[in-house]
Amino acid sequence: MDVLSLARFQYAATTIFHFFFVPLSIGLVLIVSIMETMYVVKKNPVYKKMAQFWGKLFLINFAIGVVTGILQEFQFGMNWSEYSRFMGDVFGAPLAIEALLAFFMESTFIGIWLFGWDRLSKGAHLACIWLVTAGTTLSALWILTANSFMQHPVGFTINNGRAEMNDFFALLANPQLWVEFPHTVFGSFATGAFVVAGISAIVLLRKKHIDFYKKSFKIAIVIGLISSLALTFFGHFQAQYLVQTQPMKMAASEALWKDSGDPGAWTVTASIDPKNHENSAEIKIPYLLSYLSYGKFSGSVKGMESLQKQYVEKYGEGNYIPPVRTTFWSFRIMTIMGGILCLLAIIGAILAWRNKLVKSRFFLHCMVASIAVPFIGGTMGWIMTEIGRQPWTVFGFMQTAASVSPNVSAGALLFSIIAFMSMYTILAVVMIYLFARVIKQGPSLDNKETVQSNDPFDGEGYHVVTQ
Repeated sequence: MDVLSLARFQYAATTIFHFFFVPLSIGLVLIVSIMETMYVVKKNPVYKKMAQFWGKLFLINFAIGVVTGILQEFQFGMNWSEYSRFMGDVFGAPLAIEALLAFFMESTFIGIWLFGWDRLSKGAHLACIWLVTAGTTLSALWILTANSFMQHPVGFTINNGRAEMNDFFALLANPQLWVEFPHTVFGSFATGAFVVAGISAIVLLRKKHIDFYKKSFKIAIVIGLISSLALTFFGHFQAQYLVQTQPMKMAASEALWKDSGDPGAWTVTASIDPKNHENSAEIKIPYLLSYLSYGKFSGSVKGMESLQKQYVEKYGEGNYIPPVRTTFWSFRIMTIMGGILCLLAIIGAILAWRNKLVKSRFFLHCMVASIAVPFIGGTMGWIMTEIGRQPWTVFGFMQTAASVSPNVSAGALLFSIIAFMSMYTILAVVMIYLFARVIKQGPSLDNKETVQSNDPFDGEGYHVVTQ
């Protein structure tokens, strides 16, 4: 249990747990915004109930996500001080903008939206939730700006052993950012959509509030369909970009030890032997690797052995091959999860359009299980992204082994890991309990009736009266 391994484990655990909440917040707030927009446009009170109900789940998720995110920035100074010293001047700028602009924007307009239902005009209230949506998306943009620098460093100069930013706009124009950002954001939209569709399926199986949850499902499945297809589309472009900028990661994700030849075959599954640099029991699809890499059915992809020699010549002696099994299988699990999302979204959209959703109980059970699919896919995607970059923290400039804090002990790390995991377990239980409680309570107006009213705060001419 050396310091480096414990520090990496702690960061991986806290990051994975935090990222359960981030995409769900981004996806849920988009759906809530669309529901409230439909309420304003169609003037149907059921859409207002939908925005309020799903908005409760968004608020719970957002609050817990904030708590888990605080540890991320603390760890840079606690466990990764050498990394912070090296690239703090670059990394700090997008993180500061994210906090001062995007997060403040989110938190401010969440409060106005929450308490402004009966105090603002419909248009002003609707603008608030869309500003929250913009804020969550901007948060992702600035965080990914920092991450993209680690994948493909641009806009900086090395001065006294430190990376100093000399071109802020180069960070924003980083090609890595613009293949990573849409892939991540559409993955977040798909996460929110499948959570809403899955929860709706749970209640539809019980045949409660059918009209409410059918409408919720239809909105969610349309967003899920668009997002899952876009997710696949941008994922393809991201893979092509990897061939150019991080060919070792691409080779590891294919367990490609030697050059593929022209055309290259894509490996579906294999038994990988990292020690002897060979695979067995391979199942391959001819031409597909070339197409995934270059968008055409020709072209050779370099293998890890060739790239290792190049990296030794460029960077010096060392092992530049990442953990191959982890990179290989995380990429495939991510791809399988993406395919499942596309398939379920297409079937769900057809059933909803034909008005056969409630009768399709097997499909509804599948949708309940699908709640976990985008979380698994997103987690595997980030594992592949970060593990596949090893041994680099900042690709080509700083290795992970040189990034850890020199004065942190293994005992202190082990204690903090146990403490963090205990707190995360409590937070997970609290969130599940709160979600279950809100879902059990159902839409906020279920136990109320509406009567005609001249209430000036109600544009529909209805007034809520408790029975």
